[in-house]
Amino acid sequence: MIHKKHSTGALITGLVTLFGFSIMVTFVVVNQDITNFDRTVIAFIQGFETSTLTSIMKFFTFIGSFSAMLVIVLLTSLFLYVVMKHRAEIILLWSVVISTPILNWILKQIFHRARPELHRLIDIGGYSFPSGHAMSAFAFYGILAFLLWRHIPNRTGRTILILFSSLFIVLIGISRVYLGVHYPSDIIGGYFASGFWLTIAVGLFQKYKDKHFEKNQTTGREGL
Repeated sequence: MIHKKHSTGALITGLVTLFGFSIMVTFVVVNQDITNFDRTVIAFIQGFETSTLTSIMKFFTFIGSFSAMLVIVLLTSLFLYVVMKHRAEIILLWSVVISTPILNWILKQIFHRARPELHRLIDIGGYSFPSGHAMSAFAFYGILAFLLWRHIPNRTGRTILILFSSLFIVLIGISRVYLGVHYPSDIIGGYFASGFWLTIAVGLFQKYKDKHFEKNQTTGREGL
């Protein structure tokens, strides 16, 4: 029954994220109807511009970069291996972290959306949709929450984990809009794309764990 609930939940999450990404593609690439929304949100966020806030946003955009995230992943892997003794989880973590930028590159080559030219606070090249920072942040902090959730014994700890992960995902996304290098729809599209990819990765991992558990149960019964 538990496995069926997990499968149903994963299916629903996958369909929702895929549908959400499809909607963003329709508006952004096909109809281009979301321009007013993007401009309104950018104007609102950049309306809070100060030198201090710019420094904070540059920090969040830095920790959302691949190089900074690589350091965090290495530390997380060390923790999972030494403290938690979980090797399969490390493979899942690295698979998600490495594959997400590759998927993002492929999607950007497909859609070829130019970056906004409204008010840039940093210089950056490449295409805009979907946001690589948004995808990487969602993938990393999402998979981190998944891996640590079951090992936190109380609701308070789990709530803090979800709030912490969500906060970093949102702030990294906002930082890209604030700095003028992404449209808000790039960020939302990145979240949906990464959510769909993360659902597939976690689903495959869960199937592997279930088969491994069933195999051990069968071996144990045969040993008796």
